[in-house]
Amino acid sequence: GKDRRVLLKVAKDHRGVVEVKGAVIKQAPTEKDMVNVMKQGNENRKTSSTLMNAGSSRSHLILSILIKKFDHRTGKVTMGKLSLVDLAGCERVSKTGATAEQLKEAQSINQSLSALGNVIAALSTGSNHIPYRSHVLTNLMSDSLGGNAKTLMFVNVSPSNYNSDETINALNYASRVKMVKNNAEKDGVSSKVIKEKDAQIARLKAELEKVQKKG
Repeated sequence: GKDRRVLLKVAKDHRGVVEVKGAVIKQAPTEKDMVNVMKQGNENRKTSSTLMNAGSSRSHLILSILIKKFDHRTGKVTMGKLSLVDLAGCERVSKTGATAEQLKEAQSINQSLSALGNVIAALSTGSNHIPYRSHVLTNLMSDSLGGNAKTLMFVNVSPSNYNSDETINALNYASRVKMVKNNAEKDGVSSKVIKEKDAQIARLKAELEKVQKKG
């Protein structure tokens, strides 16, 4: 059949939050609603059986939770974003016994993980250029890695000696994530916007004082 994959148009809004054009944001006012959204996302994820995993993930899964808090006393709006990212594992075709279609999926998975590895390497070494735009995965995660974000990685590894190479690679990957330098801080709508508004208010006050003195 025809390839029905849709190219994701990823961009950032005025607050620097990543968004996917055309994506539907679902409201989840209760814990039950949130669990249902998570279940729906997991059901849409593609899996298939390989020699290494009966339920092998053939795609990554990203769940982004946008939280907005309005302080009725001060009128301040505080926003936050929690991204839960379940990455499909890097595969060795010689072990998985992948079919032709699974081979294409494995190549795509490995390519995206390589791009993510490059981003992590750049962040951990303090590089001036972070290649977020090199892949749609890293573009989607660009507001969850480095900068004003806190990044945590949990690694699932196999206890089998047969998979020791994969285990070591996964742990090395995670060790680089640990070196990413973040500057997580609590802010409102946007610390940059607030600073700009404060500066504008200060200028207006100064101009008002000048007018009052002349009067």
